[in-house]
Amino acid sequence: MQDGEGASWLAIGEMAQRAGLAASALRYYEQQGLISGGRSAGGRRQYPRHVLRRLAFIRAAQLMGLTLPEIRAALASLPEGRTPTKADWEKLSRAWLPLIEARIAELQRLHDKLTGCIGCGCLSLKACKLYNPEDGAASKGQGARYLLGDAPVTSSGA
Repeated sequence: MQDGEGASWLAIGEMAQRAGLAASALRYYEQQGLISGGRSAGGRRQYPRHVLRRLAFIRAAQLMGLTLPEIRAALASLPEGRTPTKADWEKLSRAWLPLIEARIAELQRLHDKLTGCIGCGCLSLKACKLYNPEDGAASKGQGARYLLGDAPVTSSGA
């Protein structure tokens, strides 16, 4: 199958197989505006071959921890919605470095505190008296405050 510009088209099953994805994932990505395709004369869903590169971009960005809305925004920033080039990837991935570095820092904090207090939500009532006297962590906000980087509240008598 070919479009008017001579680009070859792949049926959804072949595209899914080549991309290593389920056909349902392709339909979902299309619904989310990440890829676009068309219909054959018989009404079957098909995609231009260049969508394979776009799918590779999407999967790489997901492996880096980006959400689909973040990926959609990156793809929308490309001229005329084109498939990302190597230069596009380099530019976009540089912009994602602070996000990735923040996620690495979060994981490092989790790693360092994994066996201690989760501050406070609380899995260790014995240690909680030491790390979170009178629920002092609650004054710092919602969630597991110590995993988020807050210092444990210490008792003035300790």
